[in-house]
Amino acid sequence: MSELVPSDLNAPPTDAERARARKRFDHLCKRGTDFLGTDYAILGGAMSWVSERTLVSAISNAGGFGVIACGAMQPERLAEEIAATRALTDRPFGVNLITMHPQLNELVDVCLQAGVGHIVLAGGIPPGAAIKAAKDGGAKVVAFAPALVLAKRLIKMGVDALVIEGAEAGGHVGPVSLTVLAQEILPHIDQVPVFVAGGLGRGDALLSYLELGASGGQLGTRFAAATESIAHEKFKNAFVRSNARDAITSIQLDERFPVIPVRGLVNEGSRRFIAHQAEVINRFQSGELTREEAQLDIEHFWAGALRRAVIDGDIENGSVMAGQSVGMVKAVQPVAEIISDLVEQAVTALVRQQRRMDCNG
Repeated sequence: MSELVPSDLNAPPTDAERARARKRFDHLCKRGTDFLGTDYAILGGAMSWVSERTLVSAISNAGGFGVIACGAMQPERLAEEIAATRALTDRPFGVNLITMHPQLNELVDVCLQAGVGHIVLAGGIPPGAAIKAAKDGGAKVVAFAPALVLAKRLIKMGVDALVIEGAEAGGHVGPVSLTVLAQEILPHIDQVPVFVAGGLGRGDALLSYLELGASGGQLGTRFAAATESIAHEKFKNAFVRSNARDAITSIQLDERFPVIPVRGLVNEGSRRFIAHQAEVINRFQSGELTREEAQLDIEHFWAGALRRAVIDGDIENGSVMAGQSVGMVKAVQPVAEIISDLVEQAVTALVRQQRRMDCNG
């Protein structure tokens, strides 16, 4: 048995080692790349105001899979964004639709008429009719599964792939970390590709989930701070300056007035939100507001706050949504460089893994 020598383990990979590791990495990603039609099984998370034509096309052109965030867009506006994205890339990309959108059926039709190959349904359990319409129209359907029981239900409903997103993610999040969701879901789901999301910032971390059975990964925070992102420079620089502990979920003061958990960077706005809740609760308890009025007042606090941060650069009062992987954003980089770094990190990890096996073999 060879003695393990750390300096040898961490030496730069040779060309032969890199080639073997890259072949292994591509094999682990194959189900994901085949499903997406891409070079890499890396999706861009759909982020409102950020995941538009420029960033989406850049991700796709770099070999990943860009996803347009439809959000509150009307059908005509979505059709324009799809056409504008297609003018910038001839590579595959998808569209993320919010299931609660009042015109969901019309938005599905817009995607199908434009020849969008993948429709991502997010924000709740997708209606069976929407899944059927998308599939009948020739699109593949991707949905989010926050628990194993829902993953199985969605597969029965006909979805073609799943995303499991941990609480480490930015924006609207669930309560369970990706490390737990992966252990709960990946060993039991093999009928469809499963992509992991939430807190991903490095390729070696993505590799660990691929080895558990994932077909690829979805990243949002890293791409939000990319050179091609239209986010304000102040928004991007806030990411570069921050660490994981700066990205926290919104705080709820009273269980009678639920606050949807949203992860973002702590700023003056998030601090004022706590004070605002306290003020509204006092007004409710004094009889000045009904419960419904108080709930609406609390919910209205963040109206327009994401746009103020992303587009206007008001990072003190706006909503600076970011995942805990923000601590791994060390610079504003081009999308192609981010993806290249992720792949290189995964390949290097595989090389070191093989060296450890050789030393102990």
